[in-house]
Amino acid sequence: MVFGWGGSKTAAAGIAQEDASQLFAKLASGKTACVPGDGGAPKDLKTNQSNLMPEPNQNRAPQQNLNLSKERVSSTIPISERNKELPPHQRDAGTTWQYPSEQMFYNAILRKGWTPNEEDMSNVIAIHNTVNERCWQEVLKWEQLHKAKCECPKLIKFRGRPREYSPKARFLNFLGYKLPFDRHDWIVDRCGVDVRYIIDFYNAKSSDPRQPIAMHLDARPALDSFGAVADRLYVQAAWTVSGEW
Repeated sequence: MVFGWGGSKTAAAGIAQEDASQLFAKLASGKTACVPGDGGAPKDLKTNQSNLMPEPNQNRAPQQNLNLSKERVSSTIPISERNKELPPHQRDAGTTWQYPSEQMFYNAILRKGWTPNEEDMSNVIAIHNTVNERCWQEVLKWEQLHKAKCECPKLIKFRGRPREYSPKARFLNFLGYKLPFDRHDWIVDRCGVDVRYIIDFYNAKSSDPRQPIAMHLDARPALDSFGAVADRLYVQAAWTVSGEW
């Protein structure tokens, strides 16, 4: 599958382009479900208050027909040693964050009241993992500004805030652009300094009609410190002078 990343593109191996395009369209629009309803969702799932994400569940759902993989894949995103409250499912992850299994992701979707297609879960996981890897690469582009002071930034924690639109997203919406379909806040450990990043996820059509639907990521430091404001102004000025816009 090919994503549009503000001009750059990334391929997720193992996904047929046509199938992935249709699946991504459903994911991006929040329509990963066939039919709204509880879908046999486990009733004992709780939300982790540290990141507002559903607690992981590797148990087979009551109305599930296929066996879904419980295998988890390690990301390339390093875990900060300063995180003393790792979720239980991450405490054996080692030095990098682990992605959810097909079963965990399936149960999380059920919890939202959707009835996901079990056959789609391997592709859903591939898309999810590729998107998160790309998010981290976008964060690292900003962190390059501070490479002299911190060569190895790490992720402390993240939080899903899909309906809490950022001021920038609201302003762009006022100008006529669509609101993002999801938002994450990532707290990065810059060698002892906490830096919050906002990542807005937008669904859009590719400029090339031969290419799949594009996803655009807008990752930037939150404007909650003087240093973050300085970084944003510097990057904006450099982008303007470059003429790439």
